[in-house]
Amino acid sequence: MEYVAAKTTICRQCGRSFSPSAPKLGPKLKDESSAPEEVPLHRKFEAIWSRQHNRVVSCFECKRKHEVSDAASSTNCPGCSAHIDLRDYKITTSFSRTIRTRGDVHLTTKGDLSSTSVICTTAIVEGKLRGNLECEDSMTINLVGKIPGRIGAQHMVVERKSDIQCFRRVRVTNIDIKGRMSGEILASGAVTIHKGGALDGNVTAKSIAIEKGGMFSGQLVIGRANLTQGELLAEAKAAEKKAESGVPLSAAQPLHAT
Repeated sequence: MEYVAAKTTICRQCGRSFSPSAPKLGPKLKDESSAPEEVPLHRKFEAIWSRQHNRVVSCFECKRKHEVSDAASSTNCPGCSAHIDLRDYKITTSFSRTIRTRGDVHLTTKGDLSSTSVICTTAIVEGKLRGNLECEDSMTINLVGKIPGRIGAQHMVVERKSDIQCFRRVRVTNIDIKGRMSGEILASGAVTIHKGGALDGNVTAKSIAIEKGGMFSGQLVIGRANLTQGELLAEAKAAEKKAESGVPLSAAQPLHAT
């Protein structure tokens, strides 16, 4: 027992000094107010979608593919070290510089594109297009006017309010015509003329579909196009041999007796 008025004393077991008048600490209870709040489900989804994503791009020179961040504006090919532009271009005024990007191009209604070469992934054409435009993915045309340059894409869409006249051959894989279009089309896939759409020009395609209410006027070649020059020469030589021998090439030739 210690003196009541004592300020400090020493523990007889461990020898440490302590104050007998100090309040004793009880068991620490869990503070419910400091518990972390549960994150709502929609917040979790927002956090997931806001994370940085990657995409695969190919080199313009060696065609090698590699993965880059969506936030990157440019990169270098790991194979040939060539520079690859990844930026998107929005053209609102007169523009005549060359564009070669793995991003997108948006030609607005007030834009005027007269570049000799524009290569991009996707494009939206709403303004004047006097240059050449090539898309590796899709091209959407919402324009009334003439297109004197070369255009091409994997998938091309001519919107309903469009009325375009193409002076050069249009090369596509598939094309959907919902408005009016005049020009020659060379498609390795399908040509589809939707209801209210109209096409005036020659078409060479694997298949064509014209919905009720659609119009088509011009020459049509379905399937294989005309033979190339090399194939024509090969068939001409085969015909000459057949005429000289008088025997079909497929017939078996008899062996001479010895």
